[in-house]
Amino acid sequence: MGNPIVAIVGRPNVGKSNLFNYLVGQRISIVEDTPGVTRDRIYAETEWRGRKFTLIDTGGIEPANEDEITAQMRRQAEVAMEMADVILFMVDIKDGLVSSDVEVSKIIRKSKKPIILICNKVDNVGSPPNDIYEFYELGLGEPMPVSAIHGLGIGEALDEVYNHFPAEQEDEEDDSIKVAVIGKPNVGKSSLINKILGENRVIVSDVPGTTRDAIDTQFKVGDDKYIFIDTAGIRRRSKIEDTIEKYSVLRAFTAVDRADVCLIVIDAEHGITEQDTKIAGYAHEKGKASIIVVNKWDIMDKETGTLEKYRKQVYSDLAYMTYAPVAFISAKTGQRVDRLFELIKFVFNQNCTRISTGMLNDVINEAIAIVQPPSDKGRRLKIYYATQVSVKPPKFVIFVNKADLMHFSYERYLENQIRKNFGFEGTPIWFSVREKKEEKK
Repeated sequence: MGNPIVAIVGRPNVGKSNLFNYLVGQRISIVEDTPGVTRDRIYAETEWRGRKFTLIDTGGIEPANEDEITAQMRRQAEVAMEMADVILFMVDIKDGLVSSDVEVSKIIRKSKKPIILICNKVDNVGSPPNDIYEFYELGLGEPMPVSAIHGLGIGEALDEVYNHFPAEQEDEEDDSIKVAVIGKPNVGKSSLINKILGENRVIVSDVPGTTRDAIDTQFKVGDDKYIFIDTAGIRRRSKIEDTIEKYSVLRAFTAVDRADVCLIVIDAEHGITEQDTKIAGYAHEKGKASIIVVNKWDIMDKETGTLEKYRKQVYSDLAYMTYAPVAFISAKTGQRVDRLFELIKFVFNQNCTRISTGMLNDVINEAIAIVQPPSDKGRRLKIYYATQVSVKPPKFVIFVNKADLMHFSYERYLENQIRKNFGFEGTPIWFSVREKKEEKK
């Protein structure tokens, strides 16, 4: 059994995201005065009294509003409640008890889960105003006064949450492979995750930019555990006009930082664009195992050799990522989607591969014998030995006489020889060149 799950729910603009951010100790959930900013479920791990738990922030529930996005936001909140062990129902004391609170409470009560009523925006939690008593009408027990933005009354609320946690189980080491699904807006990232999971875990809409937050979703195939991170579509910086999208882009890059594997989703119809190269480049620079996923392959006109021709064009446009496998899929029909798991596991293992120093130097010495190291003005590069110092990504240190003699092209040659002998498909390889002075007698 995993960590307990706590969902924060309520109507829009009652301070759910402020509470979420305070509890996890960092600005993970978008906080903005615009109603409906938090659209999908946001997950983060935090702890109280030594007990770790997963916190979910949700979009505001608007029972009376039936537009497409709002309806899906409500469904996401319902899914969060289904997953939760404890529900924090947040209301706003400044607004008082409003009809939307009553309607939301009816939805929450159907969950049959422990509900803690959080009355936010109280200036003095030690002596809350008499207005707090009207919330007893909801029939959810005693309202707990807090100020999420100032951190007042949070401890008492968390103590109440703690009391409703299920009995603690022995912790298992988290060996899940974290997979970030990244790409431009509207290339099918959310559709791909929904197809993989077999349910609508992520909002899917034709409106670009629907997914504004990075969302973690756990999934298991056999004995293999995965965490899929859906991210907001990443646009060119010049296209990011509002504050909300700036936070979303930052979060998408943060998702790459904490991922083990990146699925770089591109639109088959439009091919590799300048923005695709920047997105892929970020994953490459961070040393992440990567798979280039060409989506919407089902709508492409095909003839003999179309797939290989397209693959060559991908590698031509992403010349620095020729190590990454290319998968041609259709998130809509499910074509080849099931093969992604095998690829994800494969590139993850390649990213974690470690080579013994002896085997590595056998390959380096053979490479030197075939192509001599470069020289400059009578000075020739001497390579003494190499060793692998880390994984994720594989990093090698090469000890030489003069580091400035190591030309980029020769380093690339050595990389190709290492890949030829040991694979490392799907992962970047990092090199560090260090000078080692010859010992004098």
